[in-house]
Amino acid sequence: MAWAPTAIMGVPTMAQVRTFVGLDVHVGATVVAVLDVASGELRRQRLSGKASEVVAFVGGLEGPVRATYEAGPTGFALARRLAAVGVDCVVCAPGLIPRGSSDRVKTDQRDAERLVRLLMAGELRPVAVPSLEEEGLRDLVRAREDLRGELMSARHRVAKLLLRHDVRFDGPERNWTQAHLRWLSAVRFEQPGTQAAFDDYRGAVEALAIRRQELERQIVVLLPRSPHAQTAGRLMCCGASTR
Repeated sequence: MAWAPTAIMGVPTMAQVRTFVGLDVHVGATVVAVLDVASGELRRQRLSGKASEVVAFVGGLEGPVRATYEAGPTGFALARRLAAVGVDCVVCAPGLIPRGSSDRVKTDQRDAERLVRLLMAGELRPVAVPSLEEEGLRDLVRAREDLRGELMSARHRVAKLLLRHDVRFDGPERNWTQAHLRWLSAVRFEQPGTQAAFDDYRGAVEALAIRRQELERQIVVLLPRSPHAQTAGRLMCCGASTR
């Protein structure tokens, strides 16, 4: 089913758009395909990867202008800056872009042209552009998740070193409990090299645990202001009930 935008809060309808723009956005460069509705002319432009240059070019086209690019690692900053100069920007879902059998050969120019034609046909599915506050919380949660992986790897390094030297924790509690951490602080090796490696591994675990605690504190502070606070609260209750 084609996506059909409507004129809400000043956003032009499909019939009102004068210029459609497809943007193939990369870190180092952005390829622009511009389709003029009145003349049917399709032209291309290669710009730098700087959002300011893209915004200046697209904002200078004859309006109303509707532009699009694929959601990806370049984020939503470009969409916000285009909106600030009066350009309706659709950030589309990459996995839902229609692709024909002739689309196997990919170039930046072909990608930009395909996007502008699909935009004009109303065949792109938009993704929601988060507010700056929402994106800030997303960044914080991503950082916490990245750190969780780093902490797991650091703990594995400690465990593997202990295993190689047949040093075992025989306490009744699980690993990485307070009892286990106290036991680790008392572990000593005869070889200075092994002791230095163990101290470094254990220090990394402790530092990462402190960093995780700080990120979680920040999440607790910011989450109540998020529009997803109620949903997050329900999920936290579900998680607590399954323990």
